Amino acid sequence: MPWLQINVTTSPDNAEQYEDLLLAAGCAAVTFEDAKDQPIFEPELGTTPLWSVTTITGLFSAEYDLEQTLTLLNNAKSELSDAKAQFKAEILEDKDWEREWMSHYHPMQFGDHFWVCPSWIEVPDPEAVNLMLDPGLAFGTGTHPTTALCLEWLASQDMSNKTVIDYGCGSGILGIAAKLLGASEVTGVDIDPQALQATKDNLVRNELEVDSLPVYFPEQLEPHEVDIVIANILAGPLKDLAPHLARLVKTQGQIVLSGLLSEQAESLLATYQEWFDMEAVSYKEDWIRLSGTKRPS
Repeated sequence: MPWLQINVTTSPDNAEQYEDLLLAAGCAAVTFEDAKDQPIFEPELGTTPLWSVTTITGLFSAEYDLEQTLTLLNNAKSELSDAKAQFKAEILEDKDWEREWMSHYHPMQFGDHFWVCPSWIEVPDPEAVNLMLDPGLAFGTGTHPTTALCLEWLASQDMSNKTVIDYGCGSGILGIAAKLLGASEVTGVDIDPQALQATKDNLVRNELEVDSLPVYFPEQLEPHEVDIVIANILAGPLKDLAPHLARLVKTQGQIVLSGLLSEQAESLLATYQEWFDMEAVSYKEDWIRLSGTKRPS
């Protein structure tokens, strides 16, 4: 069945009013997109900022009369004095949307013998270590440069019998990768209950016991020292958490940090050099990975 959609391009000040109008008009779903390629890399905690020019898309079933909704939008435009607002109605091509979505994900190789594969695709190398992962609500599929940087680091290490904490585990991809690559003990930590559930689901998908990678909210984690702490989160939390993360790493253990933009390297290096001998920065696009070895105290 084909679908209809209306795109509303406006400022963040008026976005909520247009969203409410589209929902009241009976649309099946509303999404927000950046209309001017203006990424928001690190919002303040507890905020959900929009872009300076935002596109709001309302999706409607094929039998819906969009003319009435366009009239309502134009009336709202006048009431809001939103002279720059633009509206566009269009028919979406009739597709198998599930297959369309699935077509964007392909197996990804990290190192010589480690792959991340969507579950619906046959693994390219059955003899390699293969992590089966489907995109979901929790962050971390291997496609983002920061996740890729962390996976490349893990794939380059001898993980045999290592103990690991994946701090900010998201989908569990990094912790599960460490486990599949030979780590003896891996713990996941995240503030989002969806992330903890996603990690459990992905353990099952990879035929691992759920209790082989226990997951906790930060306040539930019993402090203990491990060989490796890997944290792919954001610069602000990484700076605030530095003393805590440092305490979790054994002497001569390693820390791996990502979720960082290149311009944030100097500040984070200065912070973590209090405890770690930091290595050269690794880059992928505009993103970076930091790593270091903990000095004796």
